Amino acid sequence: MSVTLFPICFILALCSVLEHSSSSENNGIKKLSLSKENSTVFARKLLLASPDNEGRCSKDNIFIFQGPGTPLPSGIPTYTVQVLNVCVAGCSISNIHVRCGWFSSARLINPKLFRRIAFDDCLVNNGDALGPGDSLSFEYANGFPYPLSVSSVSCI
Repeated sequence: MSVTLFPICFILALCSVLEHSSSSENNGIKKLSLSKENSTVFARKLLLASPDNEGRCSKDNIFIFQGPGTPLPSGIPTYTVQVLNVCVAGCSISNIHVRCGWFSSARLINPKLFRRIAFDDCLVNNGDALGPGDSLSFEYANGFPYPLSVSSVSCI
């Protein structure tokens, strides 16, 4: 049980920070904080590692958070996106597809991290797996934030 305690505490602390904090700057160090208002995920039931549910996975195990970043010199707003596999154990998730409309960015994004493959269909991590607790992030620039939500995944 103590093996699962740290990841659960981490996720609860992360959710608490995301819910109650705001962007601030202190001694030249900029902290990006996200909140419910600018995230694409609002509630989540935590999956505990136990003999009954270990290895279960679904698109509900993928969180997508996004928040404002520093605008480009041209004034175009930027947004930082984090994709996180919140499963504690036994659920690597690949082929993560995201509803993304006509997603585009004035700033180049590594297509291995995130790319639009069709209208309202973007692929995360080149289709490769995100293991339990793994995350990736990228930044895009556009006049407005795109609503991003997980549409499908493959469990491996």
